[in-house]
Amino acid sequence: MTNFFQGDIIKIAGFDKRKFVIISKNAFIRATGVFHVCPLLKEKNDGPLHIIVLDNETNTSGTAICEQVKLIDPAARACSKIGRIRYDDIMEVSDAIQGMFEYD
Repeated sequence: MTNFFQGDIIKIAGFDKRKFVIISKNAFIRATGVFHVCPLLKEKNDGPLHIIVLDNETNTSGTAICEQVKLIDPAARACSKIGRIRYDDIMEVSDAIQGMFEYD
C-alpha cells in the first residue's frame, strides 16, 4: 500500500480526469488510514476558497477547490500519487478550509 501525505496530488479510481490534493494532517492519516481531499482543477477558477497551487514535481499549477472537501479511504478506492504541492500552498489551503469553520 502506498503511503500518502498532506500535500500529495493524487488520482482516485472512478474520477477519471480529476485530480485531488490531500489536505489531512499526516498524524490523522497515520491514525485512521483515511484522508480528506479537495478537487484540483487545471484552469484558474476565481473564488474566495479557490487557491492556486503549484505542483513541485511537474511545475504545473491548478486551483484547489477548498469548499468541496471529501473523505477518501484508499483501501476502498484505488489511489495513486502523481505530484505534490509546495508547503506554502499546503498552508494556504489549510487556512482557507479552517476559515470555513471559525466562529462568527
